[in-house]
Amino acid sequence: MKAMILAAGRGERLRPITDSLPKPLVQVRGKPLIQHHIEALVAAGITDLVINHAWLGEQIEQALGTGQQWGAQIQYSPEGSRALDTGGGIYNALPLLGSAPFLVINGDIFTDYSYASLLRQPQKLAHLVLVSNPQQHPQGDFALQNGEVRQNAAQKLTYSGMGVYRPAFFQHCQQGAFPLAPLLVEAMERRQVTGEYFGGHWDDIGTVARLQKVNKNQ
Repeated sequence: MKAMILAAGRGERLRPITDSLPKPLVQVRGKPLIQHHIEALVAAGITDLVINHAWLGEQIEQALGTGQQWGAQIQYSPEGSRALDTGGGIYNALPLLGSAPFLVINGDIFTDYSYASLLRQPQKLAHLVLVSNPQQHPQGDFALQNGEVRQNAAQKLTYSGMGVYRPAFFQHCQQGAFPLAPLLVEAMERRQVTGEYFGGHWDDIGTVARLQKVNKNQ
């Protein structure tokens, strides 16, 4: 299995830190945030990685190189000066991701999820990892019902930013910038999305305050 780490975001809410440093290189517990992902993936036997980038992307390539020092093989999917959003970024990287199901991870989360337990061959088009709703997102995103992810339900959970996708999930997309969420909703309506609940450690490093909290609670 290959994995893609989404690392092209501007990190507006982490300014001024991200004025001169791309969000994936922000220090979390003594190392760049994206390094935590790389190490966890390699530990689970997932070594073929794709990383997209836009804002200050050259710094990401300089910091990570080929990934050899962690036992990984990193390929990059540059998006230039304008990021392609989550959906567009994945679609743009499809030639690097191949024909098998692949894992996608939001680069701005911090978690102890074990990728070794991940469902690598989803029965349907996508398989999402859902978590309890954090304080900053109490309404949640999607519901988990009998192993399927649904949009319309009373009790919702939060999408963790970790999911496995079949390339066919993007078969009707076109090149350009577009978000992932509407595609997920459409697939859910066709009952093409499965999911699992993860109750371990998970944080969205989206603001300076949340970054400070994670670094404080070591």
